[in-house]
Amino acid sequence: MKLVSFSTHQGPSFGVVRGDSVIDLGKRLNGRYADLKALIAANALGEAAQAAQGDQGDYPLSEVTLLPVIPNPEQIFCVGLNYAEHVKETNRETTEQPVIFMRLPASQVGHGQPMLRPPESQQFDYEGEIAVIIGRGGRRIAEADAWNHIAGYACYNDGSVRDWQRHTTQWGPGKNFYRTGAFGPWMVTSDEIEPNALMMLVTRLNGQEVQRATTQMLIHGIAKQIAYLSTFTPLAPGDVIVTGTPGGVGAKRNPPLFMKPGDRVEVEVDRIGVLSNPIADEA
Repeated sequence: MKLVSFSTHQGPSFGVVRGDSVIDLGKRLNGRYADLKALIAANALGEAAQAAQGDQGDYPLSEVTLLPVIPNPEQIFCVGLNYAEHVKETNRETTEQPVIFMRLPASQVGHGQPMLRPPESQQFDYEGEIAVIIGRGGRRIAEADAWNHIAGYACYNDGSVRDWQRHTTQWGPGKNFYRTGAFGPWMVTSDEIEPNALMMLVTRLNGQEVQRATTQMLIHGIAKQIAYLSTFTPLAPGDVIVTGTPGGVGAKRNPPLFMKPGDRVEVEVDRIGVLSNPIADEA
């Protein structure tokens, strides 16, 4: 099942993508759940699937505005330096535990919406990644049980303002400019992707491939990430874990390859779909 958050002239809602249409679960479930995060927190994905059975949809997919899959997550954790090629190109060392930084919800846009280059920098870089959405919360989750805490998976672009990222050893400013990241186009529920499944990640800039990797190449796997994060803080339904970017980022190319207005960047994960966003200057 593909679940989306979206908006129309009637306001925000959430639903199921079926073919080229969207089934409005906010309406079909009579407003019992405020949003997709609330649906996940209530463990109501089965109810959602039943409500969407045999339905032709309420809106053409092309006529809704897609929002970040979870527009209002409590926590967005990002894992840095988690592919060997990316560690090598940054002249860093592999760490025994995951490198963690945070993103803010306001730093994200949905599929099809412009990622914004801020006026303070022209070093706007792509980072294709796979996002994990937590379904069942918990604390000190064992790696063996981690897969039972996943609601689904989505594509992610951890858009980064590189010079601001390098101001200090802390990366937060360069990772949190307004509307610089992208999250979508939808969440594929975990029942469709078996635990530890091989997923292929590809990033393209203006149609040219710039990154390619599989989840087998992760240094710290998804189950370890969940176990590690849940050790120091409780995970909650709707929390997002952005699992790391492969080598090939623009800042480490010669010459550097940064995103500029008029560009289009795509992040494709074979089991999920394609997240596509134009690049524009922040007004």
